[in-house]
Amino acid sequence: MPEKTKDAPTKGETTRLAIEEAAVELFLTNGYHATSMRQIAEQAGLALGGIYNHFKSKEEIFEAIVVDKHPYKKILPLVLEAQGETAEDFLRNAAHISMGEMKKEPDFIKLMFIELVEFHGKHGKILLFEVAPKLLPVFERLIKTGKELRIKNPAVLARSFFGLVISYMITDIIIGDSPFRKMLSDNPMDAYVDIFLHGVLKESK
Repeated sequence: MPEKTKDAPTKGETTRLAIEEAAVELFLTNGYHATSMRQIAEQAGLALGGIYNHFKSKEEIFEAIVVDKHPYKKILPLVLEAQGETAEDFLRNAAHISMGEMKKEPDFIKLMFIELVEFHGKHGKILLFEVAPKLLPVFERLIKTGKELRIKNPAVLARSFFGLVISYMITDIIIGDSPFRKMLSDNPMDAYVDIFLHGVLKESK
């Protein structure tokens, strides 16, 4: 029998992941309130008692999903490696990376709506405590080196950047394949980032 590698998940970790995967599918299909712990257990191939060995409640499962499955875990390392000789170049590249990765995780945007409607964002605050210490230094360094930046508060810059990515993803879902999409530019993401970087008004002379 081959020796288990150091990074191989334990049986408990594998079971937790199976529970989370089952819960995501049910939450997206049935909604949060219409999904029971029994349904999650059945979807994960567990006895009802077995699921309580890993999670105390349905809300605890949802919280784990928000934290464990957030795309930032894939996005952050890519953003940290984003290239750019200027602050504009870096922010443009970081925005494209973030939006591109988020588009690969459409289910997470839907889970965010559940988080906002059902829980008023309280689990997002938990996630923020995990993300902020890793991301704020990026914006602090950007402000120190990016002389052209008008914003000098790294928290404000980080929030506006998050707003850029999230608002683009949400409006992209709303627009869908409606006729309005044909009215947009050939590169709507570029246009959206340009507005973030330069605003919508012409510079006064």
